[in-house]
Amino acid sequence: MNIRNNATFCIVFLLLGVLIFSACDKNNDGTDVIPEEILEIMNQERYSDAVWSLRVKDVESGEVIYNLNPDNLLFTGSLRKIFSSGTLLNKVGADHRFITPVHRQGEIDETGVLEGDLILVADGDLTLGGRRTPEDTIAFTNLDHIDANAIGSAILTEPDVLAGLDDLAEQVADSGITKIEGEIIIDDRLFDKFNVPNGNRLITPIVVNDNLVDVTVLPEEAGEDAVIEVRPVSEAFHVVNQVETVPEGEDTDVELSQDVANTGVVDGQIAVNFDPDIFPGVDTLVQNFQIDDPSMFARTAFIEALERAGVVVTADLIGPNPSELLPPENSYSENTKLAELVSLPYSEYANLILKVSHNYGANLSLILLGVANGVRTVQESLDVERMTLVEDFGLNGNGFNFPTNGSGSPDSQASPRAVVDFLTNIREKEIFGPFFDSFPVLGGPGSLRFTDEGSPATGNLRGKTGTTLEFNPETMQFTLVANTLGGYIDAVSGKRLAFALFVNNVPIEDINDIIESNDDLGEIGTKIFKLN
Repeated sequence: MNIRNNATFCIVFLLLGVLIFSACDKNNDGTDVIPEEILEIMNQERYSDAVWSLRVKDVESGEVIYNLNPDNLLFTGSLRKIFSSGTLLNKVGADHRFITPVHRQGEIDETGVLEGDLILVADGDLTLGGRRTPEDTIAFTNLDHIDANAIGSAILTEPDVLAGLDDLAEQVADSGITKIEGEIIIDDRLFDKFNVPNGNRLITPIVVNDNLVDVTVLPEEAGEDAVIEVRPVSEAFHVVNQVETVPEGEDTDVELSQDVANTGVVDGQIAVNFDPDIFPGVDTLVQNFQIDDPSMFARTAFIEALERAGVVVTADLIGPNPSELLPPENSYSENTKLAELVSLPYSEYANLILKVSHNYGANLSLILLGVANGVRTVQESLDVERMTLVEDFGLNGNGFNFPTNGSGSPDSQASPRAVVDFLTNIREKEIFGPFFDSFPVLGGPGSLRFTDEGSPATGNLRGKTGTTLEFNPETMQFTLVANTLGGYIDAVSGKRLAFALFVNNVPIEDINDIIESNDDLGEIGTKIFKLN
C-alpha cells in the first residue's frame, strides 16, 4: 500500500468575502499530514501489500497531530492486552491482592491428625508466589519463559516457582497439623475454565509456574547424553531425556513431544558449546511443556510441599483432583482456615503482563474482570469488558472487536482511534500511574528492550507491542497479520503524546523479517519523538 503525502487545497473564507486558495499541509480532518521521513519507512517494498494506520494525539491539549486511516479496524496482536489489564486494574485497584487460603474439612485430634480433607481455594493468582523477589516485586526477564518455544530459548527467573505452595504448607504445619487422613483438593471453581485459541491454553483459577514445565538442555561431551534440568521438579510431570550431545559445529535439533499424559519427551541432539545466539544474555537452550490439567498438577505439587514441611499425607500422590468432594461454594469460614497466601498487588501483575506480553495473565485478567462484576464465563466477561470500555472509558463500540480472548491473537481488532481514546481517557483514572509504569520502555525492561536500539527516544517511549503470525499451508508462506505498537511518547517538545501504530498483512520469510518490522515501528516512534 503506497501512501502519498500530497498537500490538499484549502478554501479559506475571509470576513471580507474574498476567496483565497492556498496549498495546505493538512489532511482531511485538519491534522498534519504524515511526514515524509515516516512515509519512507511505510513505503518500503516489503510493505507493498500491507495496510498502515497511525494516530498521534497530544494528551494535554487534545490536538490530533497525525492521522492515517484512524478508523480502520485492524488486527491488534498483543496490543489488545492494554484493554484487559487496564480495565481490571481500574476495577479492582492497583493494590488489589489475591488471597489463596487453605481450609480443613473435618476435625483435628489432640495429636495433630486431621480426620478430613485439606482444600486449597484458588483465587486466580497468576504467580502463586513463584515470581516474588526479595524486594517484593514480580520477577521477569526480557526473554521470559512464556515465549521459550516460540523464540527458541529463554532466560529463566530466579525465584523458586514453588515458593507459594511451600509457604502454605509450612503454615499448615505451623497450625499444629502433623498428618492428613483425608484428601488434598484444589478448589478451582472461581470461574468456568475456558480454552483460548492462541496456543489452545486452558485458563484456570490455579496457576503454578504459568502452568508450564521448563526444561533446560545442556550439552556434555560428544557422544554422551545431554543433561536436562527440569523446573518445577514434581512427580506430577515426568520428563524423559533422549537428547544426545554431538560434536561442536553440528546442528542442534531438539524437539519436545507429549504422547502420554503427564509425561514429556525431549528428543534430538545438541552440539558441544551450543549457543542459542538469539538475543544478548541467552546462553542455554530452554523449552517447556504445557500442563494439561493444572488442578491435578497443583494438587500433587501441594502434597509434595506438605511432605517437605513435615506433614504426613495419606492420600495418593498422583491422581485426579477429587473436586466432587468439595463443600458448597462460599461455605468456608474463618474457623476452618489454616493458611493463606497474600499476593503482591495487581499493579505488579499488570507490569508483568504488559512488559513481557503475558498471554495467560491477560486472559486471566479478562475473566477476573467478569468475576469482579458477578459473572463467571469468558463470554460474559467479554460482554462486561465491552460495556466497561464504552460506558466508563468513552470508546465507540464500533472501534474494537474482541470476540474470544483477552490476549490478542488471533482475532482481536481495534482502530487506532479506539486505542488512543483509551490511552487518553484512562489518564483520568486513579490507576493511571501504575498503568503508565506497566508499559515496556524503549531500551528498558520488557518487550521493547531490543527494538530500535540506540534510539534517541530511549527511555521516552513507552509502548505495547503486538504480533500475530499466520501460516498458509497452500502457499507455504507466513504472513505477519499484525504488527502493532501503542502507548505514550514524551516528545522533545515536552508534549506527552498518545499514539497507536498498526501495520497488517506483511509477507515474511523468517524471523529476521519480524525483527526488521519491529525496528521499523520503533523507528517511526523515534521520528514521532523527534518531530514533536
